[in-house]
Amino acid sequence: MRARTRLITSLAFAVALTAACGESGSSGTSGGGGGGGGTAASGDACAPIPGDQLVVLEDDQNLQNADNIIPAVNAETAQANPALLPNLNQVSAELTTDELIEMNAAVEVQRESAEDVAAAWVVENIDDGSLEQGSGAITVGGANFPESSILANIYADVLQKAGFDATVQEVGNRELYLQALQAGDIDVFPEYLATVTETLEGDVATVVASGDVEETVAALEPLAAEAGLVFGEPSEAADQNAFAVTQAFADELGVSTLSELAEACDDGSLILGGPAECPERPYCQPGLEETYGLEFAEFRTLDTGGPLTRAAIERGEISLGLVFSSAGFLAEG
Repeated sequence: MRARTRLITSLAFAVALTAACGESGSSGTSGGGGGGGGTAASGDACAPIPGDQLVVLEDDQNLQNADNIIPAVNAETAQANPALLPNLNQVSAELTTDELIEMNAAVEVQRESAEDVAAAWVVENIDDGSLEQGSGAITVGGANFPESSILANIYADVLQKAGFDATVQEVGNRELYLQALQAGDIDVFPEYLATVTETLEGDVATVVASGDVEETVAALEPLAAEAGLVFGEPSEAADQNAFAVTQAFADELGVSTLSELAEACDDGSLILGGPAECPERPYCQPGLEETYGLEFAEFRTLDTGGPLTRAAIERGEISLGLVFSSAGFLAEG
């Protein structure tokens, strides 16, 4: 199971934006919820239902910030290599969250190598004839967790097919790799839209990212220019806070979105699980209450999108829990 510390290591963003349930794509403004729970239960219509398959409910009112995968490139490198961004944008045009889940599962659960998983995705999704040809050495950076390694290898494989001499270099956390990217020690990096936007903005009192992809891209562009970076197009694929239930629970209630969950669960019987800070974070329990009108019988302290939360959902100990939208275990049947 991967740790998500790479998304909470950015300087100001670690305190502010990623405070939502302690993770990326979440901002830290005040909200209700407090303490360790919600309202008292008055029914059991939305009591937990155990099951082996989990499903994420759509955040249809954009509670979470848009942490879509987006290529980051050193500006001087991009200017010297005009074929670079168009080729990376082809990855963005094809990559989906479902595919990211499947690739994470292949590496984290099935123990395949990130290199092999990335190569298979490129063969299936990228037409060599559609790539713009370039040349020269390009270093693609990757952080030290499986998803970043998969994405870095996808970028490198595509660039290699386009004629570049592309290699992958593990760089570490965001403070390290952003400095390396700005300095030109690495040329390309697979980034997360809202997270990098807030990191570059840097002021804990100001939140410029949102759940709207286009608005967040617009906020990112001037920050990137000031930092000596350029960004390609964001993909549909995103890795951000999400709330999961068992498939059996979703089927029983006939829900696929958080709004539908709120309509179906008006008796205060929901049990929410997540990290200890969730009842105080606006993109966790308070956000669910204020944005969607959800009411909770109880909050149970677990982990941040990890095995404890997953197990509690599967065993029917909680109705829904905080996970990450691209978690590999969501692919398991």
